[in-house]
Amino acid sequence: MKNIKKLLLSSAGSLILVAGVSQAEVRIGIDPAPYLPFSAESASGQLEGWEIQIAEAICVAMDEDCVWVKTAWDGLIPALTSNKIDAIINSMSITEERMKTIDFSDKYYNTPAVIVAPKDSSVSADAASVEGLFVGVQVATTHANYVEAHMTGATIKSYQNFDEHNQDLFSGRLDAVIGDSMAMQPFLESTEGQCCEIKGDLHDISVFGPGVGVGLRKGSDLKAKINAAIAQIRSDGTFDKISAPYFTFDIYGG
Repeated sequence: MKNIKKLLLSSAGSLILVAGVSQAEVRIGIDPAPYLPFSAESASGQLEGWEIQIAEAICVAMDEDCVWVKTAWDGLIPALTSNKIDAIINSMSITEERMKTIDFSDKYYNTPAVIVAPKDSSVSADAASVEGLFVGVQVATTHANYVEAHMTGATIKSYQNFDEHNQDLFSGRLDAVIGDSMAMQPFLESTEGQCCEIKGDLHDISVFGPGVGVGLRKGSDLKAKINAAIAQIRSDGTFDKISAPYFTFDIYGG
């Protein structure tokens, strides 16, 4: 059975090849920084989480051998366009801006963006509520794009990974953060996260796009195969079986 069977490491724009890895294998880029429940790296260096299992199922459905290439978030698209990886499976939203550079598969999930702030804060989804405040976002994300487009009165602080801005929110160095509603849940359910709550959903399809898809190089012949694989795991029950332990709602979205 075909699946994701090896781990590679990519850093600073370079790719370290592991002996025995064939170029026929599909190289899938992912940032190993924690992004629960979608992906995380265990103490032993193994990738785990809902999105990891979905990627494995897609590879099985395509009948392809796949390998993970660990790459910092802001290096994923450059790695794709420079042929260091063949696909991105890392909660990357399908947006018009990104589609100027890369292609996407059909979506495989869609959850709303939210603004999170201390429980006693007057922050809301209204842009006026964050004027003069410090708002944290992960760099090179749709959440950063939303703040830049709609919350011009706020001071934007950018972070390399998701956990960093959550820690600054807890520590009082930020007034609010914007992120994916599901990815925020582990923080909000933690001891530190008891400080805070979701203050509102954020909507702008021109910024957030129709959902999350697999990032691909322009003209990649993987697009049709991945779209067929996503349709297959949706129709044969694999998608729902993987999702059931993680979510109490339809992660695929409307």
